[in-house]
This record gives sequence, C-alpha cells and structure tokens, in this order.
Amino acid sequence: MDNSLIKGSPIKGIIFFSIPLFLGNIFQQIYTMSDTLIVGRAVGVNALAAVGATGGLSFLIIGFAQGMTTGLSIITAQDFGNGDLKGVKKSFANSIWICAATSVILTVLSVSFARPLLEVMQTPRVLLSGAETFISILFAGVTVTMFFNLFSNMLRALGNSRTPLIFLIIAAVLNVILDIVLIIGFHFGIAGAGIATVTAQLVSCVLCIWYIERRIPELNVTRQDMKIDRKIILEELRIGLPMGFQASIIAIGSIILQVSLNELGPQSIAAYTAAGKVDQLATQPMASLGITMATFTAQNFGAKNYDRILAGIRQCLIVTIAYSVVVAALIILNSHTLVNLFIGNSEPHVTQLAQTYFWVVSSAYFLLSILFVVRYALQGLGQSFAPTMAGVAELASRIFIGAVMVPMFGFVSACFANPLAWAASNAVLVVSFLRTIRNLRGAKGLKQRVPIPDEKKD
Repeated sequence: MDNSLIKGSPIKGIIFFSIPLFLGNIFQQIYTMSDTLIVGRAVGVNALAAVGATGGLSFLIIGFAQGMTTGLSIITAQDFGNGDLKGVKKSFANSIWICAATSVILTVLSVSFARPLLEVMQTPRVLLSGAETFISILFAGVTVTMFFNLFSNMLRALGNSRTPLIFLIIAAVLNVILDIVLIIGFHFGIAGAGIATVTAQLVSCVLCIWYIERRIPELNVTRQDMKIDRKIILEELRIGLPMGFQASIIAIGSIILQVSLNELGPQSIAAYTAAGKVDQLATQPMASLGITMATFTAQNFGAKNYDRILAGIRQCLIVTIAYSVVVAALIILNSHTLVNLFIGNSEPHVTQLAQTYFWVVSSAYFLLSILFVVRYALQGLGQSFAPTMAGVAELASRIFIGAVMVPMFGFVSACFANPLAWAASNAVLVVSFLRTIRNLRGAKGLKQRVPIPDEKKD
C-alpha cells in the first residue's frame, strides 16, 4: 500500500499525490463538457442551454455529496496513519451506512424539488422542460455518485490517488461513447445525456467495489465491522456534514451571482463564462494541492508526526503561492488570446469584458491558493467549525456582490465576487489556523496524539 504521505519529503509526497487529483479534475471537466458539446451539436441550441441551465443546481446537490464523502474519509485517513487497521474498517463500514441514508434523503428531496428550484432560478420557460428532464435523471442517480465518491476518497485516505483517476478516466470515456450512442444513435435527446452520465458513474462505482475487494484488504469489511457504531457515526458526521454544506453554500452563492449576471445581458454572460472556463483550468493545481493537504494532515496527525505537518503546510503554501503568481501573470499577459479561443475575434466588447475579469480575478489567485491549503489542512486535523464559518463568509460576500454591487456597478463589480469571497474566507480561517499552528508546535516530540481544538468547542 502506498502510504508515502507519512514518510519521505513532505512536499514531494504532496505534489506526487496531487498529480492524479489534478488529472482527475481535468477528466471530470471533460466528463461534464461532453454532455453539453454533444447535446448542442446533435439536438440544438435550446437543448444545450437547457443542460447548461442546470449547472448551479447540479453543483448544489452533487457538490454536497462530494464534500461530505471527502469529510467521511478524514477519520479513516487518521486511523490509517495511526496504524489502526481495525479502526479503518470500522470507519469505512459506518461511512457506508451514512452514505446509504444520505443518498435516500438527497434523492427524494432533489427529484421532488428539481422543477421548483429551476423556476426559482428564473430558468426561461422554453428551457424548463429539458432542464428538468436532465437534472432529474442526474438526481435519480445521486446514490451512484455518492458511493463512487466515497470509495474514491477512501482509497485516497489510504494513500492511493492513482486508482480513482483510472476509474474516472474510464467513466469519462464511457460517458462520451454513451452520449454518442444514446443521443445520436437512439435519438434520446437530453434524457440520453443524463442516462449516459449516471451509467458511466455506475460502472466506475462497480469498478471501485471490485478493486477494493480484490486489492485493498484494509477496506474489506466483515459483518462484525458493519455493525452501526453511534460514536463513530457522530464523529464522521461532525466532519462530513460541514464539508458537504460548504460545497452547497458555495453553490448557492454562485447561483445568486448568476441570476444577477443574467440581468446584465448576453455579452456579460458570455464574457464571464469564457473567462470562467480558463479560471477553472488555471486553479485546478491549487485545488488538487489543497485536497491533498486534507489527506496529508489526517494521516500524519494519526501518526503523531506534528513536525511533519508543520513542514508540509509551510512547503505547500510556498509552492502553491508561487504557482498562483506565475499562472496569474501568464493569464493576464495572454488574456486576449485565451478569450478568443472560446468566442473568436468577432466580439471585441466581450473580449474586453473578459480581460477585465482576468485582471481582477487572476490577480487574487494567491488568496485562493492560501484558502485551499489552510481550509483542507484544518479539515484533515478534524476541525469543522472554522471551515464552515469560512464557507458562510464566502456566501455572504457573493450575495452582497450579486444583490447589491452588480445592479449598481455592473460587470466590473461581478468580477470582484470571487476575490472578495476568498478574502472573507481567509479572514475567518486565519485565527483558527494560527492557533492550530501554535498547538502543533507545542505538541512536537510528544508520543501521544493530542486533540487540536475546534473553536466551537471552546
């Protein structure tokens, strides 16, 4: 088993662990883009818009599933770092029960309220039926999404970030093939895109189960392990639920901002969308390093390697901030070319708006790089209160920009939504982070694992 995060060079282990995560995020984007691309070419512009109109709502629910399962793996990673293989099995088994119950609740609620939520988001009437069809199919498959993310995160908790990448690549390729077969071959339209996505996720989920049973004895649970342990479930929920809610909170803020952007007109929407695509790609390495820090700190906290945690945080901050500065400079200097990749040379005003976006947002990448490292490091140590409050601060910032600033000052103020949200989140996290660093320094050299207090408990 690859458990290199608790030995060797901290930054080397963090970077190598994060590379599959980065590639996985890229394929995840391909995974979702294939639906919109094939639907747009084969069914038409309205169908493409209908699929696109579900983006924020999809992130609201699917993001919760992804965030929660990441949180559930934290205790498992800590037990693994501590060498407690019995604890690993118990943690994994109880996570399965949590995912099963959560999946039922999410499926019922999301499918039932899909159309009302689309209406609240002011989805155009002409797109409503198609959007409802697509998102309802995705929501009906929430259980598959939940368990694929759980199994993937559990493998990462044990130091294996490569296998989830392989299964994600398989799912992405299969999704494209099924899109072509169902949409073009069988003329299923928008429904075909939804069915293709859920089916591809189901296959990847089955592959995870097969791999765990054959290759990962640490996660092979028995009937005895599957007995519900109330203490473990409560501890996992204490970390998992806040991480799920954080993703949903960010999604809500994005939805509110999108509604405000819709009122600015097509050119503003096009500029924000095109620039946002570049933005998503540019920030993936920072996101991957941040997610790695959750596993890194969890494993080393379980192994009582407090000095290693401090070194890893420091080195990762240096690397990710340096990257953020370099990539921001490259984007700003080449902003005109990057935007025209999406819209061509026929819309100079849109290009100008997108360049404004880059000047504002890319210049603040360093704030996002700090946010990723700090938030995930705290979560890996089992803290949930400060990261949750940081998510609330992000939401409040985006609501303020979307509801107050955009109507008054237009597109430029919308560009400040992300930087302001990142700054607000960091402001909330910094007190907890500095306190945590102090506690870890005080614990260096101790043989027993010491609790790192969460502010809510004090």
